[in-house]
Amino acid sequence: MAHVLIMPRQGNTVESCIITDWKVKEGDTVSSDTTICEVETDKASFEVPAGAAGTVLKLLNASGDDVPVLQPIAVIGAAGEDWQAALSQDSSHKAVEKQEEPAISNEKEKPDTFTSSPLNASVSLREQFTGISPRARNLAEKEVLSLERVSGTGPGGRIIERDVTAALEDRPPLTAAAKAAGPGAVPAAGSGFGGRVTLADRTAGAGLAAVSPQQSPLPTETITETPIKGIRKIIADRMYKSLAESAQFTLNSSAPAVKLQEFRAGVKSQGGLAEELGLSKITINDLILFAVSRTLPRFPYMNAHKDGEMIKTFERVHLGVAVDTSRGLMVPVIRNANLLSLTQISSEAKRLAFACQNGAANPDELSGSTFTVTSLGSLGITSFTPVLNYPEVAILGVCGIELKPVAAGEGNSCGARFEPHIGFSLTINHQAVDGAPAARFLKALGETVAHIDLLLVTG
Repeated sequence: MAHVLIMPRQGNTVESCIITDWKVKEGDTVSSDTTICEVETDKASFEVPAGAAGTVLKLLNASGDDVPVLQPIAVIGAAGEDWQAALSQDSSHKAVEKQEEPAISNEKEKPDTFTSSPLNASVSLREQFTGISPRARNLAEKEVLSLERVSGTGPGGRIIERDVTAALEDRPPLTAAAKAAGPGAVPAAGSGFGGRVTLADRTAGAGLAAVSPQQSPLPTETITETPIKGIRKIIADRMYKSLAESAQFTLNSSAPAVKLQEFRAGVKSQGGLAEELGLSKITINDLILFAVSRTLPRFPYMNAHKDGEMIKTFERVHLGVAVDTSRGLMVPVIRNANLLSLTQISSEAKRLAFACQNGAANPDELSGSTFTVTSLGSLGITSFTPVLNYPEVAILGVCGIELKPVAAGEGNSCGARFEPHIGFSLTINHQAVDGAPAARFLKALGETVAHIDLLLVTG
């Protein structure tokens, strides 16, 4: 009996994984430990072993596909064995097909839904022959692509997303106006930017617009198009969802950074003693994380999630720390940060950042944060608008340190001196937190940072 390999579940919160690279091809002989493919989530990347020895009979998805967990991705068995028969007997495959079936049957219940769609003419073909997955159908509708000449490569000849993608690669892209025109002939080339087919091209039924004889044609421009996929796509979807499902509002302030800099300078001057105490690698950002972990418990409404119509506040601070990696933005979590010392927070922040940058972070280390800190100060940014790590109700942006004037002396004749200040940009979900309470938290954090030496003494 052939072995049906399914997409493994990588952590309790992971719903799907993206196949980044197939390590084998159909016809290859593998052992149970052979790496079949590499997959990634918004959290980390993983290798998927074959799980059985034999011949790779079928790869069910293409590189770049976003595959739900527990859905079949490959079939491994004896050479010449019927992979489709193995799929039909696999319970997990039946479960997936059962979940997708209502999406197709619903369209039959609503015959007027797609009366102007180019897919309308091909519905009967889908019903009579192969069927089409919901994702493939949605992509074809979006791109105004008729499915009459699209061949399916999915299980049982079903048209899947990669089939539609392949058909679109053989057709020039359309402008938004050309798509809005609905079904109809599409010329082999377009006169728009990057060769796009415009509404005028479709209306005239012509190819490229003629170049005026009085005007010299411009040299051909090289345009590089890079698909949005992998973690970049997941980040894009999450950022859009965050902005779409919350009322985000940003407050900006600054706090005196004299004590921060004095502490760092003092640690550096101690040399071996600082190394012995575990203080030599403490950064300004570590001090800010420590200050946040001690300030949040006094303002529980900031250490919270908005879950539908419910606001969940947390007793402990599980601090998300934004990390810039070559694969995109990742947010590992320092758990129980309010119970950790400065050196423990510093050590954990560095461990998690290293794991993220090397693709070794555990999925459970990248979920469950209650408040997030993101820093762009080292890049010279003095103010920005962080986007909420939904469903959290607040995120703190840490900006650079710059000199600001402060009063020197008292009275109207007093002068001014310049002191270093560190900037903060606090974004809140105004559905859960109002401006004044958020401002009180930000003020308290500023006071904590300004007197960080006292906090370090009291812990």
